[in-house]
Amino acid sequence: MIEFLKEFWEFLRIRKKYWLLPIIIVLIVFGGLIVLTQGSAIAPFIYTIF
Repeated sequence: MIEFLKEFWEFLRIRKKYWLLPIIIVLIVFGGLIVLTQGSAIAPFIYTIF
């Protein structure tokens, strides 16, 4: 996994695609939020945000 992140960072740096970084971070945060609230009592409140 660390090697993949190094390669991805090199791709972003060499091709000047820094605008992709915030998009990836937001996708990871939303994915983590969905996974963490999958079976919890907080889940109905998360759906009202969207």
